[in-house]
Amino acid sequence: MGEIVAAMATCHAPQLFTYPPDEDPAQLDASIAGMRELGKLLDETKPDVIVFLGSDHLETFSIGCVPTFAIVAGSRAIAEFARRDYDLPIHREMAEDLLYKLVGADFDIAYSEDAVLGHTFAVPFEFVIAGRDIPVIPIHTNVYLPPLPSPKRCAAIGREIAKVIASRPERVAIIASGGMSHYPGTWKYPQPEFDFDQWMIAELERGNADALFELTTEQLDEVGNTELLPWSIMFGAIGNAPGELVQYTPTWHHGHAMIRFLPARPRAAALAAAPPKYQFKNQGFEFYKHPPASAYKLNKMLFEVRTDSVLQRRILNDFDAVVAEWGLSEQEKEATRALATVGQAKKISDNAAVIIAAGAHPLQALMTLHAVHGEMKRLQRELADQ
Repeated sequence: MGEIVAAMATCHAPQLFTYPPDEDPAQLDASIAGMRELGKLLDETKPDVIVFLGSDHLETFSIGCVPTFAIVAGSRAIAEFARRDYDLPIHREMAEDLLYKLVGADFDIAYSEDAVLGHTFAVPFEFVIAGRDIPVIPIHTNVYLPPLPSPKRCAAIGREIAKVIASRPERVAIIASGGMSHYPGTWKYPQPEFDFDQWMIAELERGNADALFELTTEQLDEVGNTELLPWSIMFGAIGNAPGELVQYTPTWHHGHAMIRFLPARPRAAALAAAPPKYQFKNQGFEFYKHPPASAYKLNKMLFEVRTDSVLQRRILNDFDAVVAEWGLSEQEKEATRALATVGQAKKISDNAAVIIAAGAHPLQALMTLHAVHGEMKRLQRELADQ
């Protein structure tokens, strides 16, 4: 009979790879140390397979097609970010079993054999799995392009995943990648809801996953925590298992959280007093809405630029030709200029507003800025070496 032997939640901040100049390196070091601490659970429990619950930042699926849920059921898990590449084995037989049984249980799950995964997967691949020879099963949840699945729906899938695991022989670890509060690309980026994070962490440390299940996707958007949807799948699978905070890092724009749930063990420290329940404004989706159809070309171009280093260099060196090829409007042209001039910004995020005003998805805007900024730095190094 199969068993879930380890369960953990981790952040996946791209800055942990890139160490941009607007970050505190000591904070990034602390988050990486917390992720490595989670990785020790894999040595302790020796799982046969890792069910990896992640999401997408419009890197893998973008606006071409965005499934609500998807399993990568090929032979290899390929992840790429910041010129780092990962190629992990997939437990294909179990991935296909999950796919068939979840669909058979009336969950509409998409699948891919060769989707290239982004930093949601790449960062924990580096710092949690960290070269350990354990097959994975990547499972994607849409957390940024509404409509989104509710926490309760995610929990229901988690319960069905647990049934499939119980019907099989493998020892399974679950890694939920995401969170906590952050608003990349939006006006609220420098103002995370740390109070919500502390309230939710306190509830989860006490084993009260219902505190998450009772929230709406609009409320998660309000507090910058739609990435807790993959966590909801994990809690559906493991039930109300008390957690233990390993590390929480409040950066200027993001709450990095690393929490362990299984295996159960005595706490290293007594629980602190629980903070009061977080009070929501309940004003509906504000930060991550579906982009307008009129901005299709802009969003499509941003996706292509983000994933193509050659196009990134053309934005920097041949701006007018790229704009002409895409047939962009004057407003979209100015938005694209914000990519080309990202090196002049004090903070990379400063250039996002004009791109978003032209109709870009905020996350697509910010992540493309980061990609172009990284390519700009590589180009500068090459020129300096000549």
